[in-house]
This record gives sequence, C-alpha cells and structure tokens, in this order.
Amino acid sequence: MTNPVKSADRTLDILEALAAAGPSTLSELTRLLDIPKSSLHGILRTMAARGWIEAEETRFRLGLRALQVGAAYLDADDTVGLLAGILDDLAARFGETTHLGRLDGADITYVAKRESVHPLRLYSAIGRRLPAHATALGKALLAARPDAEVDALLPDPLPALTPHTITDRAALRAELAAIRERGYAVDREENTEGIVCVARTVPTRDPAADAISLSIPRTRVTATTIDEVAAALSDAVAKAASARRFL
Repeated sequence: MTNPVKSADRTLDILEALAAAGPSTLSELTRLLDIPKSSLHGILRTMAARGWIEAEETRFRLGLRALQVGAAYLDADDTVGLLAGILDDLAARFGETTHLGRLDGADITYVAKRESVHPLRLYSAIGRRLPAHATALGKALLAARPDAEVDALLPDPLPALTPHTITDRAALRAELAAIRERGYAVDREENTEGIVCVARTVPTRDPAADAISLSIPRTRVTATTIDEVAAALSDAVAKAASARRFL
C-alpha cells in the first residue's frame, strides 16, 4: 500500500468523523482528529466552499455534496436495486422494519431499509454503522466466513451495545456455528434492548457481503414469529438468487 497524501487523508478523516459524531466544533474536531487547528481550519474552509460540509454558527456538519455522493452510490448499486422489491414485500407482509446490510470490516452498514408501520419500532438510518457481532445482519455475514477470518476481523475486546451483546469470543464462535447449521441469525436484544432481529445472507458475492433482516419489538414476538420470519427470509433469498441469474 502506498503512503496516503496527508491532506487527502485528513479530508477523509473529517468526513468520517462528522458522519460518526454529527455536528462538531473546530475544537472538538481538533481533539478528535489530532490535526493542528490552523491546518484543520483551512481544510474545513475548502470543504465548505465545495459543499462537502456546512457551518452552523460554531459547529460544522456534513453538506449536501456528501448526500449527493452517498445517493449516487446507492443508485449505482446493483444489489440495492435487485432487492428493492423483496424488501417491499417483506415489509408489507410483516409490517416491521426491514433492512439490507453490508459487511464493512468489523461493522455492518445499513444500505437500504423499509419502515415499520407501527409507532413502536427500531430506530435506524441508511448509512448507520454497527458492530457486526452485535447484530443479526452482522452475525449472519460473519458466519459465512471461517472462524480464523472472523477472529482477525473483529476487535479485541468485543464492545457491548446492551447487556445481551455477545462479548466472549468462544461464545461468539459457538453462535456462528449454530447460525451455519440453521441458516439464519437471531439478535435477541444484542443491538437494541427490546428489539429482536432475524437475518439471512443473500447470494450477491462469495463469501456473502450482504444480508436482509426484519427487526421486531420483543413485545410483538410470539412463539412462532422467529420461525415464520426465518422461512420468509429463506423464500426471499431464493427469489433474489433466481433474479440474479437473469441479470
């Protein structure tokens, strides 16, 4: 790998920091990124002039150019287009939040979603990143990889998002083995307390990089819900595989 150009590297660090932390002051970005304030101010001024960031009184936030580039990524993504109708069908059938997620390093990123029809629902947003080991989407995708690759991919220690998150590596390996056996992953309040999620990988790459899921408040989960959702996801994956053959 070639050495990165410092100014370009810093520009990307700023974009990623604002995406993760939200609107931030110059002092907050200086502390977060360890960039001298004078250098940071010059980069921010250039980025603002190009529309990549916007200034709100004393704080900086992402600008419209970032939205336009993100939207262009989704518009050009074949998998998002392939699964659009499938996500629509799942959301209409169950009335629950439906996601398409993609593995990105040790994290899962939401690249498409359909909202629940219920007031009580999971909060999420396209582009949000979460630790893969703490989500059904992520666990389904981690299970598509050998344990040695998973160990190298994930941080140590594993962060906990809720008291239910699996943070023991031996327990996670056992969980991934069970997922491989049954073909789908379940997140039992490991990402968000009160939310249960079921996910399956979709056949877009080898190993799988994408997965679809349904997220359901625990209060609406019955004795048969997980089996019903898992079966519906299996049918959806088969439909996606069939459609992909004709692309």
